[in-house]
Amino acid sequence: METQSCCSPNTDTESIPSAPMLSATVKGYRAIANEVSAQLASNGVEQDANTGSPVEEVAALKQSGLLLLPVPRKYGGTGATWPKIYSVIQILSKAQGSVGQLYSNHVTLVSMGRLVGGPGQAEQYYRLTAQQNLFWANALNSRDQRLKLMSVNGAFRLNGVKSFCTGMVAADISIVLSIQEKSNHPVLCVVPMDREGITYNDDWDVMGQRRTASGSYMFYDVLVKPEEILGPPLANGTSTTLKSLISLLGQTFVYLGIAEGALEAAKEYTTTSTRAWMASDAEAATQDSFILHRYGQMWAELQAAIALAHQAAEVLQAGWEKGTALTTEERGEIAIVMASARAIAIQTGLKITNTMFDVMGARATAANYGFDRYWRDLRTFSLHDPIDYKFKDIGNWVLNQQYPTPSQYS
Repeated sequence: METQSCCSPNTDTESIPSAPMLSATVKGYRAIANEVSAQLASNGVEQDANTGSPVEEVAALKQSGLLLLPVPRKYGGTGATWPKIYSVIQILSKAQGSVGQLYSNHVTLVSMGRLVGGPGQAEQYYRLTAQQNLFWANALNSRDQRLKLMSVNGAFRLNGVKSFCTGMVAADISIVLSIQEKSNHPVLCVVPMDREGITYNDDWDVMGQRRTASGSYMFYDVLVKPEEILGPPLANGTSTTLKSLISLLGQTFVYLGIAEGALEAAKEYTTTSTRAWMASDAEAATQDSFILHRYGQMWAELQAAIALAHQAAEVLQAGWEKGTALTTEERGEIAIVMASARAIAIQTGLKITNTMFDVMGARATAANYGFDRYWRDLRTFSLHDPIDYKFKDIGNWVLNQQYPTPSQYS
């Protein structure tokens, strides 16, 4: 007889420990996020060097109450808007890009019930998340179709392998994309991580975003109950487009947070440790005209990138509020603002994480500082969305009025 999953709906709410409560104000969200960010930053270099599973980081997010930001108030959450949620992603990413990515994924996945779920699924998973303070992860790589879903005796079974399973090793529950065996249609499954037959291959060994544990998983005869199938088979439309846009904009704020963290780290080092160049007339590095020029340029470009991203967040929030009433043209308008914000965030972030060494000097390359992690994190993560293709999409809209199709693996 199967025991009840830790993530199964439970009507006895008194037996479920409530998540930490958040202040209802934006100041409360940001203050809490800044506290978590400071905690994460204190051992960011060591965590990056050790790779491993982000169990400690997820525990910090659970304790903070930030996991409940996207859950509507009527279901026990905070009910924050997307602009507020994205500001938290940016703050967390300043400390560790990996944590920013994990949290960005979580807030998108919590909302999947509303975006692509069937009747009652949004309410079910919102309530379950709030009651059990769940952390969500995913195995959604659409280009890897090795994971099959088959019907067996009134239920379903997952068999195969899936790559880029970000954060699942530290998750309570995950959304898994599989291929229906007979119809070959993509199907989303909500899978509790205590389900038998799920094995992490522990094969995430890359240069950046090392604490996301984004390796591959084996699924062997994993049970999926009928009610854990998320909505009908996927098709293009308002909901799936919004899902992609929400996810992609979250990643944009990860890039911006990494860049902001890099600039702050460089500033701290320059003001305390950098020496003026021997050919400079300046007495201190903070008075060197070339260093001042670089900092002025980096700061101004970052502010422009942040402003564009926040504009995209406001447009997305308006689209979210319209829901199914959102027109094709309105979806396209969101997509073009989003593409612009994303491209500029990547371009600016890569420039800052590289230029920071010009203003810090050769001694800043010592391994104990770990300053290279900012570039490695941003470079690794941004390769999912090549910037050349992003600018091409924008150019196609400028010249031919063709809106881009949001995709993480374009």
